Amino acid sequence: MSDEVQPGFVRIRLDLSYDGADFHGWAKQAGGRRTVQGEVEDALRTVTRSGTTTYELTVAGRTDAGVHARGQVAHVDLPAGVWAEHKGKLLKRLAGRLPKDVRVWALREAPAGFNARFSAIWRRYAYRVTDNPGGVDPLLRGHVLWHDWPLDVDAMNEAARGLLGEHDFAAYCKRREGATTIRTLQELSLVRGEDGIITATVRADAFCHNMVRSLIGALLFVGDGHRPPDWPGKVLAARVRDSAVHVVRPHGLTLEEVGYPADGLLAARSKEARNRRSLPVAGCC
Repeated sequence: MSDEVQPGFVRIRLDLSYDGADFHGWAKQAGGRRTVQGEVEDALRTVTRSGTTTYELTVAGRTDAGVHARGQVAHVDLPAGVWAEHKGKLLKRLAGRLPKDVRVWALREAPAGFNARFSAIWRRYAYRVTDNPGGVDPLLRGHVLWHDWPLDVDAMNEAARGLLGEHDFAAYCKRREGATTIRTLQELSLVRGEDGIITATVRADAFCHNMVRSLIGALLFVGDGHRPPDWPGKVLAARVRDSAVHVVRPHGLTLEEVGYPADGLLAARSKEARNRRSLPVAGCC
């Protein structure tokens, strides 16, 4: 796969957000299910008057059904003539065409070598949960999980520290044929706000399927006293799925931000991200 834009086209970066409650995830699906990609591509086709031509989006991170995004990034390659004709009014026209649960906040020509998916150096998610015995504030119910046991945030943070770094996260991922489960977890920390809501910040170079929600599921078992703080690390080391690790519900999860290197490093990062990773072998040089 090349990051070279075909002659006559311009690569455009889109910054967008959405409420995932009524979407079957980001990626287009067969059967007419409603997805974020489908809605944005349909809107682009309409506002650029492109007839039956669909300009396909490439996204930084595919979100699952029910997961939200505040800082999602995508790119699309548009014919130079289409971009020249519409760029001044495209953002406002998209606002008028898109449904209210998805917004595009910025459209701009991407620098050379930019790929929304492969050029990213990290993705940052937040998962929000409350252990308030009365439940979730009705105004926040679509974005906060209710856990009906008191949670010890200090114990959860102790457990989280044992998961940081580069590991094979097979125990916390839904395996996909041919895909690696090696990831570098750069940050995993939890803070209880004045409103009692606990926000977990999870940042990694990339995530495999269900990884964030599985990690949170393990930490909740530590926080409510069902498992000791060293248990999530032992599960990680085993590299196999543990039936005790629950994949928590998606509505508490939001993609907050995607990070990219300086423009001059975009192409190199994109090439590096495509390399299949493996962990060092113990005892080897």
